This record gives sequence, structure tokens and C-alpha cells, in this order.
Amino acid sequence: MGLQSGSSGKTFSWGFRNLIRKKQVDSVRLRPHGNLQLARKLSALDLVAIGVGATIGAGVYILVGTVAREHSGPALTISFLIAGIAAALSAFCYAELACRCPSAGSAYHYSYICIGEGVAWLVGWALILEYTIGGAAVARGITPNLALFFGGEDKFPALLARHAIPGLGIVVDPCAAVLVLIVTVLLCIGIKESSLAQMIVTTVNVGAMLFIIVAGGYLGFKTGWVGYELQSGYFPFGINGMFAGSSIVFFSYIGFDSVTSTAEEVWNLYGRLVFGE
Repeated sequence: MGLQSGSSGKTFSWGFRNLIRKKQVDSVRLRPHGNLQLARKLSALDLVAIGVGATIGAGVYILVGTVAREHSGPALTISFLIAGIAAALSAFCYAELACRCPSAGSAYHYSYICIGEGVAWLVGWALILEYTIGGAAVARGITPNLALFFGGEDKFPALLARHAIPGLGIVVDPCAAVLVLIVTVLLCIGIKESSLAQMIVTTVNVGAMLFIIVAGGYLGFKTGWVGYELQSGYFPFGINGMFAGSSIVFFSYIGFDSVTSTAEEVWNLYGRLVFGE
């Protein structure tokens, strides 16, 4: 009985030590030069394109109107400022960790160094789940928007339209699958080529957003915002509404951490990664 108890105690101790086992900070820098490493081809401009492209997404277009109407009103600008400061503090931490521990593992690697293997394992799988669900959601959202571009779902090519499998209740979206395949091919070609594609898409995205801001503001002030019931004052929902809005619009900043996953592919890491963040 005593031997079994001692054996169980040793097993538990061994398992616990593995859970809290940490990597050394310089383990990545001390890799033998003969090992396979990622090509360092990214510049500061590439990092900015990746960071801005990952940050400016559907959240910016969807959340602005909702938060302005229901939470902040004109104080939306301050809500964005508060959320931006919070995101910047987190980005500075990511930039410092990425410079000290340049690894494609990002948050997984940082957790492995600071906390231990057990937490890093959870963080790694959480990141995989996050990117999988996020990518699937974005891919699924392209079909209705592309249908509007063609003039309606009835004019959308049948080969790319969504189809429901009878009896199973499963909807197949070929257009989403094609988008995922295109992105996968770009990533397989190389980081420089995928970064160039990201830069083009980001430029178009930023241009579209600036056009919406300028054209919408001009038409709104010209017509006097006809059809909209405007709240009075700069803080129509009070300070609480402004802070509630800042907590919601923080979602629109999510994505800046993707820059740190390219740490092993940046030349002149210490200057360019911080600039990209």
C-alpha cells in the first residue's frame, strides 16, 4: 500500500513538473544554424500591411453605427480613443515579447516561457480554434456580399451558390471553400507573396473606408441627417454609455497580435517589428 502511494505521488509530481515546465527565453536564438528556419523577407511596410489588414475588418464597418446609435452618440470618438489606448498597451507588450523571443508561436511561445507548458498548451489550441472559427466566419460572409455584386442571389452563378443537403440540414458553401483555397495557396507560395496580396487588399479596404467617411459625412451634413432622430449633446447616453461603447469597439482593434507571428520572418527584427506594431 505504501509503495503504491509513493508511486502515485511520484507520478503526480512528475506530471505537475511537466505542466509548469518553462522554455528558456533565448531558446529560439540559440538554435543551431543547421536547423530549418523561416526566410527573413518581411520589411516594416509588410508588417504594417499585415497589422492594418488584420485589424481593419468587419468590426469597423458593423460596430460604428450600432455603438453610435445605442451607446455613445457623438462620444464615439472618445470611445474609440479609450479602446485604442487599451489596444496600444497590449500591442506594446506583444512587441516587446516578440523582440525578446522572436518566434512564430506568438502567444503560445510567450505563455510557454512565462507560465509553463500546461497553460501554453491551452493557449495554443485556443489560438487554433480562434483562427479556424474566425476564418470560417469571414469565408461564409463573402457569399451574400458577392451575390449583391452580381445583382441578387438569383443572378449568382449556381456553381458558387449555397446548397442545402436534403435530410441533413447541412448547408454547403462552395464560394467560401474557394476563398479558403485561394488564401491557402497564397500562404503556401511564400510569406512575401502573401504579404503583397495583403497589402493590395488593405489598400483597397482603407480607401473604401475613407470614401465612406468622406461621402457619408458630406451627404449627411448637406441633407441635415434627414430620417435620423439625433440625441442632444455630445454625451447623450452619459459617461457610462461612452465607456460601454469603448468596451464594444475594442473588438474592432482585434488582429494586431497577428504581426508577432511573423517575428521569425522579419529582417532587422528589433526596429521593424516595433514599428509594425
